Amino acid sequence: DYRGAEFSTWHRDLKGNNDLLVLTQPDIIKEIHYKYLEAGADVIETNTFNAQRVSQADYELNHLSRRINLAAAKLCCEARDAYKAATGKRCFVAGGLGPLNRTASISPSVERPDYRNITYDEIVEAYTEQTQALLEGGVDFLLIETIFDCLNAKAAAVYGVDFLLIETIFDCLNAKAALFAINSLFDDKGLTRVPIFVSGTITDLSGRTLSGQTVDAFYASMRHGNIFCIGLNCALGCGEMKPYVERLAQLSEGFVSCYPNAGLPNAMGGYDETPEMMATSLLEFAENGWINLVGGCCGTGPSHIAAIAKAMKGVKPRPKGTTHHVLTLSGLEALRFTDEVVFCNVGERCNISGSIQFKKLVKDGNFDQCLAIARKQVEDGDINMDDGLVDGVVAMTRFVNLIASDPDVARVPLMVDSSKFHVIEAGLKCTQGKAIVNSISLKVGEEEFIRQASLVRRYGAAVVVMAFDEDGQAADCESKIRICKRAYDILVEKVHFPPEDIIFDPNVLTICTGMEEHNNYGVDVLNAAQWIKDNLPYARVSGGLSNLSFSFRGLEEIRMAMHSAFLNEAISRRIFAMAIVNAGALPVYTDIKPELLTLVEDAIFNRHPGASEALVTYAEKVKAEKAAGGGSATGPVAAKVEDAWRQTPVEERLSYALVKGIVEFIEQDVEEARTCGRYPAPLKIIEGPLMSGMSTVGELFGAGKMFLPQVIKSARVMKKAVAVLIPYMEAEKAAARAANAGTVSVQQKVLLATVKGDVHDIGKNIVGVVLGCNNFEVIDMGVMCPCEKILAAAKEHAVDVIGLSGLITPSLDEMVHVAKTMRKEGFKVPLLIGGATTSKVHTAVKIQPQYPDTIHVLDASKAVVVVSSLLGSDREEFLKEVHESYAEIAEDYLANMKDRVYKSLSQARDKRLAVDFTAKPPVSKPHTIGTITIDDFPLDQLVARIDWNPFFSVWQIRGRYPNRDYPKLFNCPHVGEEARRLFDEAQKMLSDIVQTRLFKAKGTVTILPANSEGDDIRVYSDESRSQIAGTFYGLRQQAEKDSDEPYLCLSDFIAPKGVAPDYIASMVVGVFGAEELSARYEAENDGYRSIMAKALADRLAEAFAEELHRIIRTEYWGYVQKEHGETEDLLKMRYQGIRPAPGYPSQPDHTEMRTMWAIGDVEARCGVKLSEHNAMIPAASVSALVFTHAQSKYFAVGKIQKDQVTDYAKRKGITLEEAEHDLSSILAYDA
Repeated sequence: DYRGAEFSTWHRDLKGNNDLLVLTQPDIIKEIHYKYLEAGADVIETNTFNAQRVSQADYELNHLSRRINLAAAKLCCEARDAYKAATGKRCFVAGGLGPLNRTASISPSVERPDYRNITYDEIVEAYTEQTQALLEGGVDFLLIETIFDCLNAKAAAVYGVDFLLIETIFDCLNAKAALFAINSLFDDKGLTRVPIFVSGTITDLSGRTLSGQTVDAFYASMRHGNIFCIGLNCALGCGEMKPYVERLAQLSEGFVSCYPNAGLPNAMGGYDETPEMMATSLLEFAENGWINLVGGCCGTGPSHIAAIAKAMKGVKPRPKGTTHHVLTLSGLEALRFTDEVVFCNVGERCNISGSIQFKKLVKDGNFDQCLAIARKQVEDGDINMDDGLVDGVVAMTRFVNLIASDPDVARVPLMVDSSKFHVIEAGLKCTQGKAIVNSISLKVGEEEFIRQASLVRRYGAAVVVMAFDEDGQAADCESKIRICKRAYDILVEKVHFPPEDIIFDPNVLTICTGMEEHNNYGVDVLNAAQWIKDNLPYARVSGGLSNLSFSFRGLEEIRMAMHSAFLNEAISRRIFAMAIVNAGALPVYTDIKPELLTLVEDAIFNRHPGASEALVTYAEKVKAEKAAGGGSATGPVAAKVEDAWRQTPVEERLSYALVKGIVEFIEQDVEEARTCGRYPAPLKIIEGPLMSGMSTVGELFGAGKMFLPQVIKSARVMKKAVAVLIPYMEAEKAAARAANAGTVSVQQKVLLATVKGDVHDIGKNIVGVVLGCNNFEVIDMGVMCPCEKILAAAKEHAVDVIGLSGLITPSLDEMVHVAKTMRKEGFKVPLLIGGATTSKVHTAVKIQPQYPDTIHVLDASKAVVVVSSLLGSDREEFLKEVHESYAEIAEDYLANMKDRVYKSLSQARDKRLAVDFTAKPPVSKPHTIGTITIDDFPLDQLVARIDWNPFFSVWQIRGRYPNRDYPKLFNCPHVGEEARRLFDEAQKMLSDIVQTRLFKAKGTVTILPANSEGDDIRVYSDESRSQIAGTFYGLRQQAEKDSDEPYLCLSDFIAPKGVAPDYIASMVVGVFGAEELSARYEAENDGYRSIMAKALADRLAEAFAEELHRIIRTEYWGYVQKEHGETEDLLKMRYQGIRPAPGYPSQPDHTEMRTMWAIGDVEARCGVKLSEHNAMIPAASVSALVFTHAQSKYFAVGKIQKDQVTDYAKRKGITLEEAEHDLSSILAYDA
């Protein structure tokens, strides 16, 4: 009964208002509190989860907020006091402040993403009233809990408590408001400061809060708030929460809490984890040293608390974390300025002062286009709303709210820029991440400077400090140093501002003004930046570069060359951490004309008295050339030549754009074609000029006059063209159906899928694009597609061809399974097989006997010919030829198999590689024993390690002798020009990926004691070698050899136990972010860039593996004192040791990867997962075992006999059938 006597006639439904029960059912609430104390709880919480006025307004009881909270606090305190009287144990009461039913960072309206239904100040008011009542009721501390919006939580207030807990944060903006209010009371009202606890919520297995922040970004957003303890609770069970708690424990400079749900909700909404299960899981967290405070959330009752309390007895808590003096900013993701982050661009396009276009859009209220500019900046920020005709507060609030609605923009940190501090505050009140304020300075006087700095810190932002004081702007080096030193001392000593959050702008001033005293401004700012770096610990330097070149406004080539040269110096000296610059317009330093580069560097560095005048003279020359219509090849004459095709008829323009891959004008040209009157229906435009253009592309591709990257670009143009016409075609179809006008003809359909368990799809995507270019409708099922899903889709879409793709060996078995099922279900459509692990031989021997109309397709260049033949008038003749050809292949293979001679397993073991570990002992003991986690390896260190040959293979760019391989490939007269073009575009995308950190390289290395035992390798938990952490099972060569060569197994390279102590390492690396980037390009109909992104991710993953192997050799294990580390040497394996991987020739069993993952806790540590068929996720991942003995070498096991498979199954504890399934690709017999 929620109503009780008092509210029996209340005009609103009160069911579900649990907070009201403290007034209507007080005895029941008090009894619940007491039961938790009896179970072993040290803290009980008031029943005030939704007791503030905002949530109570749903029941029109907002006027009772104070009364409810006061009553709840008294009930809880009575239970606490009664328990102490009975047992003598002191327990505590937490005043619970739960979430509002409104959020400050998410719009309730899809149509108005910038709208908010509650203000920051209203949040503060609601929490303040609730807090006062709870404290008056006698609570010991405050628990701000289950906040789904961190901005709301930041608005909570507190008076005189033992400590505070902000809990279950889904959105950091609301939580930051709570922290702001709390710290305002401590700092401004003189209340005694008490510890603050914060707890966030990872809402699902994406690893993000409800508002989209990662754990790292969440911590960065909360770090400023004088937090004693930070943790996670709710939404997930222990198992799902594990990696996020571990990560938070790595980040936290204070203490860590964790109280998960009793597992995930079941189908009925209940929770299934028993008290014992939950206690066991949390005990692991505690024993790993991750947590200090533990408990339970949803689904946990007194019995859970009792089990947890019992399990935790005697466990040593996590030591308090150490302070990290690293500038860390965040949007939805974190940006840490570690030593590896040399420099960061700050976009300047969202600045009224710096962009005429942006200024006009803001004045016109066109904020959607403003957001597009912001999105472009992120793809290729600084936000400034200072203008006399713009309401800065309104514009700043609206735009920052709008940014929060776009994840692509919101993922990066913001720089909130204004000369008006109240406008800066408006921006910070809408920012859930950790932003940068640009800027404050001493020109307002020390008192106001301290006030502004204190508020910036309270809002949780870093700050840019300009080199101004009461006397004005610092111009020379000495003045810059004096002002920055004074500001630093005030901030650190009086404001207690974290020094790592201080960024100085020592004033980049204009040179080449004609005034001699200005000539040294470039040198002065660089020297001042150097002094700041050397003398003001942890502080950073930034600056706006446009001032430097202001004398040359209108001459962009000179201005951008000056900016590039200045940054080249500043970055190489590592004295500027960031700069406000139009990065998209900057030329590459080495691409600047030598004459111009010499002139600008002479001027910037004031190398001689005439340097400034020389640059001015050059500028006058350029200006005169422009006025005369001359200039460089990028001038008007060149533009006229390049734009001549724009004057041709629309049909020719469409064809030209398709052949050349030009996307800029396609939408307007298609619209012109649609409305020109020559085409009665949109489909006629596709069938006419568009397909004519694509036919030309197909002919050029077939003749070898176009290459795959060009074809992919053409496909991008085609997709965008068709996207314009689709709405009109859909409308026509609807009208036709309504009028019973018959059916519309459709293209022939090809279904493509990467099979179950496999995540690799670059090749499949290329085939899809090429087929699409040739007027086939492609239905792409994506990756990891089970058989039933593939075949159901094939029936649903009535496809004409099914294509299966796979890269890993288990995919071959899955393809056989699909073929068998197709035959069983009576399919008649052809089946295509493709992918790196497939072959014509395997298709002929294993798959085609299961489904006769099966054809292996070597690569994309063959796909069109095969599909066209299968669906053309000569289909039967084509299939007859395929059947005969495959029958011959299978016959030859089986005949060869019969001729092969194999050693028995015992004979092969007798002729194993007998290493004399006494004469040639294992390498030295590793420097590091255990598992090392690499969370974010610098991508720029991997670029030089990339092996580009596989990249060109992906794109089917094949050079001819003697110019077959990279970089000689560029000299090939056949493909060299296209290879260079492809390489340059890859370099541009790679540069963007590295600079904007679109990808993240993560990995693990595990080094443990090991010894061999027969064909297996036992891996031990520690140096005692008493406990086996796992076993790697080996396979030995059996195919007879002509010479006396040994029959190898990987265990041969590890010393047997009792002979010598040995070790083994395993490594797993993954490059994250490619799938998201690729999906974004796919959404933009840009298949070319989608494939490029994945291809580059693969190259970075392989480069990461190569580099990590080098680090293992030289640092983690350290058995090599020094290596030259040249990329060519690494790629040619000119080093001691090998790194074979399960699933590859030395150990073809993919299931051995499971052991690697278990021993190294791989998924939890670095996020690389295994599919059910042991494919690594993300696809751009590499794994390997690391062997170090001088005699270790790569080899292929080859085919093996049944005696070894039987022995292998017995050793692994699996059935013979399971072993034959896992090893099917290397069986020398029919299983």
